Amino acid sequence: MRYQPIHPKLFEYNRQNLAKLMKPKSVAVLQPADQYPRNGDQYFTYRQQSDLFYLTGIEQEKTVLLMAPGFSNEKFQEALFILKPDKKLETWEGHKLTREEAREISGIDNVFWLDDFETTLREVLLDSENFYLNSNESVKFVTDVPERNHRVAVELREKFPLHNYQRLAPLMKQLRQIKSEPEIDLIRQACKITNKAFDRVMKTIKPGMKEYEVEAEIIGEFIRNGANGHGYAPIIASGRNACMLHYVDNDKTCEEGDLVLMDFGAEYANYTADMSRTIPVNGKFTPRQKACYDAVLDVFKQAREMMVPGNTIDKVNKAVEKMMEKKMITLGLFTAEEVEKQDKKNPLYFNYYMHGVSHPLGLDVHDVGSKYEPFKAGMVVTCEPGLYIEEENLGIRIENDILITNDGPVDLMIDIPIETDEIEAAMRHA
Repeated sequence: MRYQPIHPKLFEYNRQNLAKLMKPKSVAVLQPADQYPRNGDQYFTYRQQSDLFYLTGIEQEKTVLLMAPGFSNEKFQEALFILKPDKKLETWEGHKLTREEAREISGIDNVFWLDDFETTLREVLLDSENFYLNSNESVKFVTDVPERNHRVAVELREKFPLHNYQRLAPLMKQLRQIKSEPEIDLIRQACKITNKAFDRVMKTIKPGMKEYEVEAEIIGEFIRNGANGHGYAPIIASGRNACMLHYVDNDKTCEEGDLVLMDFGAEYANYTADMSRTIPVNGKFTPRQKACYDAVLDVFKQAREMMVPGNTIDKVNKAVEKMMEKKMITLGLFTAEEVEKQDKKNPLYFNYYMHGVSHPLGLDVHDVGSKYEPFKAGMVVTCEPGLYIEEENLGIRIENDILITNDGPVDLMIDIPIETDEIEAAMRHA
């Protein structure tokens, strides 16, 4: 691993909390992420399934966790199953965890070889009533390729049809939404690395550079500082490209006079940062660019203050829509009279601002949670208003990561330049 070891007490604490939420006489099984074929005889770089990492800290493929908190045989109340090290396999793929190493990382005393899983599961299930199975319950994401948890769930329901099957995802959502102090520290570290990458970009970007050259500066800084890499596909969008929300080609030229919108975040110990900044390629905002940027920044600051316990993303979204509408009138994009006459189902602001202002953040860039869920202390969310004026080849988004606390919002990226004069000064002194 590239990151500093995480104390196993974090994963022990997470498992204890899950056990408290499970019904009596229950079993839970968590499967690893698949190794996804890339092409030929290659796999994509492996990244562990987030729930399994949350409960074990194990990043190795083909790892399975079994939890049966009330089972009569204590060694199966928490059991981890891993690949048995094989000299030939290790010659080609590198070191595989020993049972002792898996115990040290996860804090699980009972570590078995993966070959023992089927017989162990049968023994535990036949003395249990409820069976918790995991699945990806993301509202906006549906994949054509069924992930391992889903495939195994189908198989197990055929083998053991008379158990009471339960959804594990709502329990994991409940737990993962509230970040513990060690988790917050890991997100802070991801933010610090992201800051270093942004600083490097401000010192190196210039007219004529390709967007992918900017991306190269970012990933280089990530790797130098122990990040796994990007937490998501980075967006480096200059000029008109910034008006495409998920532009990831990153292959055009950063032209003199353009703004470049960058949306990127380092992933550290599987926890990700998520930052957006928009800067002038030549180091100096034009008056129009500055007016548009400052409008977005003002909305950002107001929205950030709304991120307090009891509020919701949905309520902040609706407030930001009204704020942005007023800013657009001030910027001359349409008039107040035109707003009065607009089609309420197709409001004018939507031509220039068409996404939500926030989402949960953690082990996934779009982490577990709901826009209708009231904010609670310990949640981490993004704040990211934007403005996209395609006819002016101008797109702006400003985004920081916010920790919800009982004492008000804590901006985890407060040290990253965000004001126009801060950005211009940093670029001028490069």
